[in-house]
Amino acid sequence: MSGISLAVAPRSDPDHGSERQPTAMLGGVMGSLRVIELQLVAFIMVFSASGLVPLIDLVFPVATTIYLLAISRLAFPPLHSKLDAAAAARSPAASQEIFRGSKLFQVYVVLGTTVGLFLPLAHVLGGFARGDDAAVRSATPHLFLLSCQILTENVVGSLGAFSPPVRALVPLLYTVRRVFVIVDWVYDVWANRALTRAATAQEAAWVWFGRYLAAANLVYFSANLFVFLIPRFLPRAFEKYFRMRDEVCAKTAEDKHARGHLSSSSSPAPAAEQQEGGVVGAAKSEVSKKAD
Repeated sequence: MSGISLAVAPRSDPDHGSERQPTAMLGGVMGSLRVIELQLVAFIMVFSASGLVPLIDLVFPVATTIYLLAISRLAFPPLHSKLDAAAAARSPAASQEIFRGSKLFQVYVVLGTTVGLFLPLAHVLGGFARGDDAAVRSATPHLFLLSCQILTENVVGSLGAFSPPVRALVPLLYTVRRVFVIVDWVYDVWANRALTRAATAQEAAWVWFGRYLAAANLVYFSANLFVFLIPRFLPRAFEKYFRMRDEVCAKTAEDKHARGHLSSSSSPAPAAEQQEGGVVGAAKSEVSKKAD
């Protein structure tokens, strides 16, 4: 989801000796060796080996990674190396930041972390404990894709070698796929899970918890996709990228103009010498004609 990695505290900046302020930048600011990422890798491996994730969802992260690498090289190459190093040193976080949210947005992110990650994980673990294979099978694809998304966001964001459009496409592509997965989850728990009259109050509470959790995920991530990612975050990423590209083009033109000015300023001295030599030669030829 958008900014779900912000639920974890930002990493400290060794160059400045202080922690960066938490921002709503997609992709996160955590290093690749943080404990949360190691846990995500463990979740991905367990989900992949459990046989609970469909083949299309197992292939999706691989295909998405290949696509992101391709467009990062062919369509939206990084521009950081072409910018002035001094400008990057003055604002190191500004070059990576895409969207800075308010405190209300931070609450929205924490809510999404709880609804999208922690509660489904508790639901899956409870399903294992209760022997409810249907509940585990319904929620596992969503957790698998979300784990892959968070890991990809953190790696892409921490490397700093990807342009803003590529970083913005990570949550967009994963969220689109997970919305379809969550629709299947909602259909399964509401249409295929029936409560019998012999069910106890605890069993009924467990079934209704799974139903409301699936519905809450569908509402949240649909709103996240159609209200935030598409109309707000994606245009902001492209705007930042094209502004950076314009700065690179302007800097390149300025450098060419400066080099041309230096070359033109160094050319008058030889030209003056040539003109002086031509005058002397003309005077000598005139003297020789008069002598004749």
